[in-house]
Amino acid sequence: MRSQHDIDYKAVLSLFLPKGLLEYFEIIDFSDMGSYYLISLEENNEIPESLRHLNLQSKGFYPEITITDFPARDRTVYLKIRRRRWEDKNTGKTYHRDWNLVASGTRITAEFGSFLKELLKHS
Repeated sequence: MRSQHDIDYKAVLSLFLPKGLLEYFEIIDFSDMGSYYLISLEENNEIPESLRHLNLQSKGFYPEITITDFPARDRTVYLKIRRRRWEDKNTGKTYHRDWNLVASGTRITAEFGSFLKELLKHS
């Protein structure tokens, strides 16, 4: 009989998502849409280190973006991303974490874009 072990599902899921994503985002929903998977992620309410000197408060999220990630099990994976924004209580200026989730000029993650570029070099 197999002994019961605690499984770190976050670690398992991180194998299928862009590296480091779950350090800053929480999975809030997952849907198997038949021909594709849809994973909804929301940025954690943690003020970036570089902005901690400011008097910031969470002001919700920027409009959701959907990006295409690396396929899994022959299905496209879409990531619905909600990026958090913070407002300086003193100035009213809005701040956010500097993300490079979307490759320049495309709607795919930077990690997947790098993978494709590397793949094309070898074809």
